[in-house]
Amino acid sequence: MGWWEVNADTLARSRFVVSPLDEALACLKLLHAGVAGHPGERAWLDAHRPAHLRRMAADPVAALLVDAGLGRGWNADFLTPAPAADLTFEEGVARIRATGPDRARADLAVSVGGPLPAALDRDDLPERAAVLLEEVWAQAVRPDWERRRRVLEADVVARTAQVSRGGWATVLDALRPGTRWLGDNRLQINLRPYPPRELSGAELILVPITPQRHGWVAWEEPERYAVVYPCAGTLADDGARRVPAALGALLGPARAAVLTLLATPMSTSQLVGVTGQRLGSVGRHLRVLLDAGLVERRRAGRSVLYSRTPAGEVLVEAGGAGHAGSAD
Repeated sequence: MGWWEVNADTLARSRFVVSPLDEALACLKLLHAGVAGHPGERAWLDAHRPAHLRRMAADPVAALLVDAGLGRGWNADFLTPAPAADLTFEEGVARIRATGPDRARADLAVSVGGPLPAALDRDDLPERAAVLLEEVWAQAVRPDWERRRRVLEADVVARTAQVSRGGWATVLDALRPGTRWLGDNRLQINLRPYPPRELSGAELILVPITPQRHGWVAWEEPERYAVVYPCAGTLADDGARRVPAALGALLGPARAAVLTLLATPMSTSQLVGVTGQRLGSVGRHLRVLLDAGLVERRRAGRSVLYSRTPAGEVLVEAGGAGHAGSAD
C-alpha cells in the first residue's frame, strides 16, 4: 500500500488545479488502452482511436514509448510532471520537451521495471513524447476543450464545497479507487507496495481529468505533489448530457439542458460550470422548473442541490424518444 504523510500545514496549502496537459495525457492513456468508461467515451474513442492507431503503426518508436511510459503500472515521471496553477498546454508540454535524455531513459527504465528495449535507447524521446502529445491535444482535446474545462471546473466547485461541509478527509476518500484518508496524517494514494513519502511543507495539488478509467500521482520533490483523479462521472459523460430535440423544442434548449443534467443532484454553481450559461440564466431556469414541479431542491450542508422529480423524469424520458440534438 502506498501512502503519503500529509500534515495540517500541507492540507492547508492544498488546492485544485485544472491542467490542460494532464487532460491531454489522460486522453493519450485512453487512446492507448481503448477501454471506455461510459458511452460518451466510447463515441470519442470511435472518432479518434483509428487515427491514433495509424499514427502508432507508422511510428513504432512512439508506440513503444507510450507503452513503456504510460501503459503499465508506473508512469515514467518525465511524462507526467506535477502540474502548477495556470499553466497552458504549451507551457506544460515544454516541460516534457526540456527533459534531458538521460533522465528520460532512466524514468522509462523504472516504468518498465528493467532494461529498456534497444529501440528506446536514444536521445530524442522527450521530443517524440512532446510531439505526440501536441498531436493528441490539437486533434482530440482542443476542439472541445471549453466544454471539458467547464466540466472540470464544475467538479472543482463540487469538491471545494465538500471540503467546507465535511473536511478534507471526506474529499480525499472519494477521489478515486485506492485513495483514502487513513488517519494519523496518512493519505493512501494507491494499493501498490510503494514506500511512504513525507510531504511536510509541500503543496498538495488535486487535478481532475474527464477520462474515467485513469488517474495517477506525480511529484516534484520536495515542493509539490499531485493526485490526478477522474472527475464525477455524470459530469464527464457528454453523451448523457445531450438534449433530446423534442425536449428542447418544448422547454427551449437552455432550460432543457438544465433539466437533462439533473439526473443526479447538482448545485447552481455546478450547472453554471457545465452548461456555460450565466448564473442568472440558470437561476431563472431552475425557478421555472421548480414552479412546474419538474425539479426539487434540498439542502446538503451549505449547498442547495437540485434534482429531477418523477414528473421531470417522465418528461425527459418522453422527450428522449425523439432525435437527440445538441446541448449547446
